[in-house]
Amino acid sequence: MSLAADLSSRTLARVVDGVGAVEVLGADGGAVLDVRGETSTGLMRVFRAESGAKIVATTLAVPARDVVTCMVFAFSAADSALPHFTLDCSDRPDGHAFHLDQLPRVELATHVPYMDEVFEPLTPVFTAGSGIAGLSATGTTRRQFAMMSPWMLVHLADEPAFRAIEPTVLAYADHWVALQRRGLSDEVAASTADTDLAARDAGVLANLFSPSIDPVWGRVSAMLGDEAAATIRTELQGGAGSR
Repeated sequence: MSLAADLSSRTLARVVDGVGAVEVLGADGGAVLDVRGETSTGLMRVFRAESGAKIVATTLAVPARDVVTCMVFAFSAADSALPHFTLDCSDRPDGHAFHLDQLPRVELATHVPYMDEVFEPLTPVFTAGSGIAGLSATGTTRRQFAMMSPWMLVHLADEPAFRAIEPTVLAYADHWVALQRRGLSDEVAASTADTDLAARDAGVLANLFSPSIDPVWGRVSAMLGDEAAATIRTELQGGAGSR
């Protein structure tokens, strides 16, 4: 049983159902990407909502090494100031790991009302989640931290801690869904007019999923091949505007 796959599946259902998204099928009527090699497998599913949101879910596995890595990335519309949601989680021979966040669409230091409306409600959830016993630091670089929000949770976890983090994950997912449904207040939405939201988003996503920033892409290429890795990366870097 894969704890990471279970958590990812429940989180995916939460955001897909929450925004009424529908799966985009590949040419063969299945997932957009389904790679099955001798030692590893890779699956990517894509969902679209009428709101313009797009959800990308991936599952990569190397059974011989007891490795399963899953990701759910829920993009808000390209021209929206609503945040993106992301969960990465994995099973490893020595335990588990996860990365949970909502990505701001404007500079928080110059948009404090936006920060208060979009992120401050997550503070009690962040505090409770980060205090779970059995969590430890990852090798996430300062450059990667700079790409995300101050409400990011990124940890290695023993099994009890990984099981205990699910309410935190689902609370972040539910918060993203609630924002999608109600939108920003008029005042906060107006305050983001100084930002070219689509252009900023394109730049952030290009860097966030760049092999020069995140070494995971080298491992994905080793698992699935360069072409499949590039297909996944292109889908993510394109945000809600691709496909």
